[in-house]
Amino acid sequence: MDGRDIGTVVFPDAELKIYMSANLEVRAARRQTELAAAGDEVSLSDIMDNLASRDAIDSSREESPLYQAEDAYVIDTSSLRFEEQVDQILTLARRAMNQQTK
Repeated sequence: MDGRDIGTVVFPDAELKIYMSANLEVRAARRQTELAAAGDEVSLSDIMDNLASRDAIDSSREESPLYQAEDAYVIDTSSLRFEEQVDQILTLARRAMNQQTK
């Protein structure tokens, strides 16, 4: 399950929490690619402004503010291909499952 507050609000007692992040420019470039594939042309700077604004709003709101769970593993995806991200997640999941069976 994924979401911005899954590990802190929805499933705070989850056995495995992964907090995926990427720097703002990479996130904006990825979003621009998604939008372009859907036929929408939006400038990188507009997307960066939108993401920065959303991050600020989400992390400072009163109800359910966005923050990284203390016990979450952090994966910085800025320089990782999709397959590398999946590999890291699977490694963490397997490790968590092995610890449960001990």
